[in-house]
Amino acid sequence: MAYDQGYSFSFGPQLTPKVKVLIVAMSVVFALTYFPLRIFGWVYPYALFGLQPYAVTHDLFIWQLGTYLFLHGGFFHILFNLFALWMFGPDLESLWGGKQFLFYFFFTGVGAGLTDVLFGPSSMVMTIGCSGAIFGLLLAYGMIFPNRPIYMYFLIPIKAKWFVALIGLIEFVSLFGQGEGGISHIAHLGGLVFGYMYLVRVRHTRTSVGSWRERFIEWRRARRRRQFQVYMRKRDKDGSDRWIN
Repeated sequence: MAYDQGYSFSFGPQLTPKVKVLIVAMSVVFALTYFPLRIFGWVYPYALFGLQPYAVTHDLFIWQLGTYLFLHGGFFHILFNLFALWMFGPDLESLWGGKQFLFYFFFTGVGAGLTDVLFGPSSMVMTIGCSGAIFGLLLAYGMIFPNRPIYMYFLIPIKAKWFVALIGLIEFVSLFGQGEGGISHIAHLGGLVFGYMYLVRVRHTRTSVGSWRERFIEWRRARRRRQFQVYMRKRDKDGSDRWIN
């Protein structure tokens, strides 16, 4: 995996196709679920599609591991997630391509939900929002573009790698206050962990493939050298000075 050692920053990256699809889809789902909840008190979509560990482990509502990503609990909740998706997603999609980017997004998002379930299989507390996947994107951004500055509070520049380390530490410390503020810190950490496992696996696979490719090329060159040496010995014995095509 290539690492960018340069320094560059631009506010408002151009939207890439898959990032745009995710933003539109989450905005539409938010409008179709949040407003009916506030106006009519309809909680059914959240009860069915939000992530509730007890429902996953006892009622086998497995789909909640993916659908909870599209539900949000308020304007600031969705605006923060979509803003982060807009800021960090396009560079990753441009680097990976849309298919791999979407896979990584859902891999970390589902992984974050799975972590929430594993650490509280009988919990009735519902988790909604794509924050776990967003933390996965932040990790990838910090690992691939480690020296790019991120402006905390739009004022304080900090390298992406240190920013990721900082938020990881904050989420770990916040575990001791789990349940406060309605934030699933364990899901955030799950997004970071699953993102790290994916990135390390991809790097290892590419390194292994490159190593095997280099070995194959070297073997093929050695084989051709041996064939040429055999040909030259036969040519010397025959006393021929003609090349055979």
